[in-house]
Amino acid sequence: MSLKAGIVGLPNVGKSTLFSALTSIEVESANYAFTTIEPNISVVSLKDKRLSKINEFVKAEKIIPTTFTFVDIAGLVKGASKGEGLGNKFLSNIREVDAIIHVVRCFENDDIVHVENKINPVEDARLINLELLFADLQVIENVIKRVEKKALNTNDKVVKQEYEVAKKLQNAFNNNIFARNIELSEDELKIIKGYQLLTLKPMIYVANISQKDLENIEKSHYFTQMKEFAKKENAFLLPISVVLEYEISKLDDEEKDIFLQEYNLEYSGLELLTREAFKILNLKTFFTAGVKEVRAWTFTKNMNASECASVIHSDFEKKFIKAEVISYNDYIENQGEKKSKENGKMRLEGKNYLMEDGDICYFRVGK
Repeated sequence: MSLKAGIVGLPNVGKSTLFSALTSIEVESANYAFTTIEPNISVVSLKDKRLSKINEFVKAEKIIPTTFTFVDIAGLVKGASKGEGLGNKFLSNIREVDAIIHVVRCFENDDIVHVENKINPVEDARLINLELLFADLQVIENVIKRVEKKALNTNDKVVKQEYEVAKKLQNAFNNNIFARNIELSEDELKIIKGYQLLTLKPMIYVANISQKDLENIEKSHYFTQMKEFAKKENAFLLPISVVLEYEISKLDDEEKDIFLQEYNLEYSGLELLTREAFKILNLKTFFTAGVKEVRAWTFTKNMNASECASVIHSDFEKKFIKAEVISYNDYIENQGEKKSKENGKMRLEGKNYLMEDGDICYFRVGK
């Protein structure tokens, strides 16, 4: 289960550099708009220190981390929802991702042009958000055109429900309210799932700041502005010096660790970003541990044991019998599977057991 996060923002705010830092893939980055036209896509391994801890007691042949897919989407401009600046193409790319990473420029540099000729991260964020909102409004208005006549002249419950939720969304969009901020029932969410609404997708703001401001973040008035804006939106904001993270990404693992220790950091900004993307998508991790491999697997919150077994192989859900489960903390405290079992820390769980983050599992499946 490798979900996608799309990196969006105005041209020249640092999207492609962030993508390169996250993925170790060099993509073209230039001081003009639309350097990126086709989206750049890369699957990234998620660093999880628990894997190496588990492997201390297993000595597996290999360690396999879970993954996350990042998509570098070309810079949006004002009027994108009307097709300006190849807007229709870029917006369709965003519809295909699960979460949005919205990069805003919070640094000054005379050598890097700003498409609006001034640095104002809040206005930049609003501009992009409005384009996403306008694009969703067009989708909903097309739905209303398609179902309105039938909904008003029929007793068809399905059509009526679709019309009612479409009108509800239209009213919200006309009042600048995003789909993710509207109270929607499970049934309503099922109805609109196929619309791929942009404003329904969870969003993380990345404030791209200078290295100097990173050392004293609260003195950056651009970051302070974005912090207040994100708070009002009830959105997550992460300050990252994209250029610095790009340089860090070029270091080997030992050099990275030394750098992070110097700054008293457990994770780099990029790792924090990936972890936050996991968090907003309600993703968690379970592990399997054997002599061939220690592996991390991604699952969604509230998935049960049989559903998680299907993440490993689709047949496992139907053939599921039981799961032997050890919590991560118990596994480490008891130095692996053998002592965990001896000390009564291995549990036998049925298919309806709700998996927890960090569970180490051994699935029993039929033939």
